[in-house]
Amino acid sequence: MAQTNVNMGGHMQVPQEGGGRFAFDLNSLPKLQSLPSPLELIQLIRSAMRPWSVFFNVHNFKTAVSMPRLTSRVKRNLSYFQSNYIFIFIVLMIYCLITSPLILLVLAGAALLCHRVRSRNVNITVMGTQMTPRQQLIAVNLGATPLLFLVGAGALLFWTLGASFFVIAFHAIFYNIDAIVTEENEGFLAEVV
Repeated sequence: MAQTNVNMGGHMQVPQEGGGRFAFDLNSLPKLQSLPSPLELIQLIRSAMRPWSVFFNVHNFKTAVSMPRLTSRVKRNLSYFQSNYIFIFIVLMIYCLITSPLILLVLAGAALLCHRVRSRNVNITVMGTQMTPRQQLIAVNLGATPLLFLVGAGALLFWTLGASFFVIAFHAIFYNIDAIVTEENEGFLAEVV
């Protein structure tokens, strides 16, 4: 029988101590400072919004001739009217919040508590543990979450998502985007829908 030599040498990296299997390194997260503020996000959406007269032009609603044209139409409508669709979702969410007074009450209470914690900016002691203002804000929001679901926020969220999906899908499927081709957006809309 022939003898075989196998090289068992190599370099192994020893796992770092602490953290274990579910360790989470906060330094690996992207910088949160690069995210736009809510006001900047609203301004960005507003600047990209298409005119509502074009969006709701009933003369441009037609059925697609074939399935490939339909899929192309839906993709192009979703990218062209993206800001309008986001605005529709926000309007439906506001409508649902206005018609749900208990949810508004819980949200107002949580916002008031968060405002008081921020304005005081003082560490407090709870059951022998010091809590920073940031930890207090997290506790307030975690405490408000089950209350929101008890008063129906889950149903509101799913109703809003369902209604938004229906309205957006209806518009994206039936709106003939070829009807609005002009010189300025001809490059974007060059494909035949």
